[in-house]
Amino acid sequence: FCIIQEFYLAIYFIYIYFMKVIVVGSGGREHAISWKLAQSSLVSEIICVPGNGGTAHEEKCRNILPADCAYLNGKDCKSSGQAAYIEIAKHEGCDFAVIGPEDPLAEGLADLFWEAGIPCVGPKKEAAQLEASKDVAKAFMKKYGVACAASETFTDEQQAHDYVEKHGAPIVIKADGLAAGKGVTVAATVKDAHDAISDIMNSGRVGNAGKKLVIEDYLEGVEISVLAAVCVTAKTAATGKATIVPFLPARDHKRLLDGAKGPNTGGMGAVCPLSDVTEEMMAQFKANCLEPTLKGLIAEKFDYRGFIFFGVMLTKDGPKLLEYNVRLGDPETQAVLPMMDFDFAALCKAITDESLSDFNCTWKKGFVASPVAVSAGYPGDYQKGKVISMDKAAIQQAGAKVFIAGAVEKDGVLATSGGRVLACSAFGSTFDEAWNNSYKALKSVSFDGMFYRKDIGLPGAAESGKL
Repeated sequence: FCIIQEFYLAIYFIYIYFMKVIVVGSGGREHAISWKLAQSSLVSEIICVPGNGGTAHEEKCRNILPADCAYLNGKDCKSSGQAAYIEIAKHEGCDFAVIGPEDPLAEGLADLFWEAGIPCVGPKKEAAQLEASKDVAKAFMKKYGVACAASETFTDEQQAHDYVEKHGAPIVIKADGLAAGKGVTVAATVKDAHDAISDIMNSGRVGNAGKKLVIEDYLEGVEISVLAAVCVTAKTAATGKATIVPFLPARDHKRLLDGAKGPNTGGMGAVCPLSDVTEEMMAQFKANCLEPTLKGLIAEKFDYRGFIFFGVMLTKDGPKLLEYNVRLGDPETQAVLPMMDFDFAALCKAITDESLSDFNCTWKKGFVASPVAVSAGYPGDYQKGKVISMDKAAIQQAGAKVFIAGAVEKDGVLATSGGRVLACSAFGSTFDEAWNNSYKALKSVSFDGMFYRKDIGLPGAAESGKL
């Protein structure tokens, strides 16, 4: 009996050890996800589709372009679009998938993975509309009592202009659909609000995302990001095990310039955790934002196995939800994942296996700072193809990790391909140590036109003023 038992245990160990994962996406978030998965003894290989210049050299990682499927036993890929991801995952024998960006989630890629018998970390299409549509998200918040700013939705441009004239400023104008972080304007004046409405609904800059817009009250306070793992299914709802497990709070810095000035960007850096966020604030967040969200996900009968991002404003009246993202944030992921003192692959499996309620998240004692380097001209027009040089020894000495976002490798040369190029994440037992380590490492990286903020995580760098 003992011999038979040991045999089956050995077979089980071999099975879980040789798990292969497909990670969908090409940004810094996906590099960080792949890096963290690679640390797990449960994972043998990560297939990055398409990946980037960072995942190309990450331990256990291999990049595959979705349009380049000639490797499929010499045959052309039979599928295109989202179906190509499924064909690649099947051919590679992937045991589960992790979807990084919002667009494929909104288009239903998670549904396709599950239909193909491949467990997927990422909500199905219906639940993903919480990010894909600001209007859907606000209606959800109001229906289930999530603390948030008052808002109105408009499809008629003139009615939107009339509302601004009546309401006044400051006020927040949001394109309804996905706009790659370019659809939100915090208008300080009525004129700014009118300009934002015209830009969103007329210019075509955000495409179909601007056919409808949401106008909401301006909230004053300090903004934070709370990423979380989610497992809500019919089974977990019926057994009382539907759950949302929040991670440590983080803070993104959206403005281009020091002191939270200049235009909005996709994110100039992040820090985690936050010394200015108290246990009382987090308790209020859980009661007024997280728990009503969980109640709503259950009531709407969503199949939500993945991650959720709560964009929260800490106001004098308590935490108020600004937005949902239905995936991990970027660049917050590059600051939060290095703080994890648990197996990230095991967490992903707990999400897909509907056992998240039994999973214990433990965290390192310390801080991570993660400033981002961008291309000259970003967030406007910028040049690509700038060669990136790194002093790897100096970066290693600083105890930092470089996460590539917008860079590709060609003929052995790493060159810029996007506006946000990379992040330098470093851990420290104190914030000052983490901050110094990250900036020391960042100074060991260079490319023509490289720019970065010098104040990520420092006082005065937050997006809003003091409470």
